[in-house]
Amino acid sequence: MISAPLNSVRTWFKRFIQVLSHEPQNKKQLVTLLREAQQRNLLNTEALGMIEGALQFSEKHVRDVMVPRAQMVVLDLHAPPEKLRKTIVKSGHSRFPVIGENKDDVQGIFLAKDLLNYAKDDIQFNMRDVMRPAVFIPESKRLNVLLHEFRTSHNHMAIIVDEYSGVAGLVTIEDVIEQIVGDIDDEYDIDDKIFIKPTKDGWHTVQALTPIEEFNEYFKSNLSKEEFDTIGGLVTQAFGHLPKRGEKIELEGFKFEVTRANGRRIHFLRVKYK
Repeated sequence: MISAPLNSVRTWFKRFIQVLSHEPQNKKQLVTLLREAQQRNLLNTEALGMIEGALQFSEKHVRDVMVPRAQMVVLDLHAPPEKLRKTIVKSGHSRFPVIGENKDDVQGIFLAKDLLNYAKDDIQFNMRDVMRPAVFIPESKRLNVLLHEFRTSHNHMAIIVDEYSGVAGLVTIEDVIEQIVGDIDDEYDIDDKIFIKPTKDGWHTVQALTPIEEFNEYFKSNLSKEEFDTIGGLVTQAFGHLPKRGEKIELEGFKFEVTRANGRRIHFLRVKYK
């Protein structure tokens, strides 16, 4: 005798095959079946998220994931090694646009590891000798096309230009891949068990999932927790839309800046009490 759970699995699988056998395929129907599979424990939540991310990937453009111009950490073409080291260490990044007169004047890309060869002050440093060529792309480029270009060219960063040829921001291969696999943590990311972490510049890195009660206790504040349980929910409501990375808002005496977000929710914020 075939058990009820096995019958259920076979029924779902039969429906899944039927959907795949029809042309053209209906993406909405496919996603519905995948979510049913997750509810039946045939897929875990992480796998479902990756599949949905892959399905949406080709529909997204560079402008959807870029680091805005105002949030770009750049290096001055004529800066001495000592100044470059301070900027690199403070940011924690590994690649930087090198600019001349302003952020529209991107001269190349500098890799932090290349500064190791100039650890001694008596070695002459010339940025033009070590920086790499910059790759410029339009805001409208699709992410799947950009990912292919990153893979074939071995570049990990591209400078984004707007319709007037001005610099609109930048995008890295990590930004692109995260649209499929979710956030990629590195040694500079905050520990999942730490909701609030102070930084040297007087700001705090705050997880969006931080309970408002814990936020209030830490900052000795009195933000309302009647409608939302987390600080991310409260901030999203204040924006009136799902904000992208780099967007800022002031609320109840606090300055909030979104530092990590995707198409579904905010992940991390920078916070400072005014």
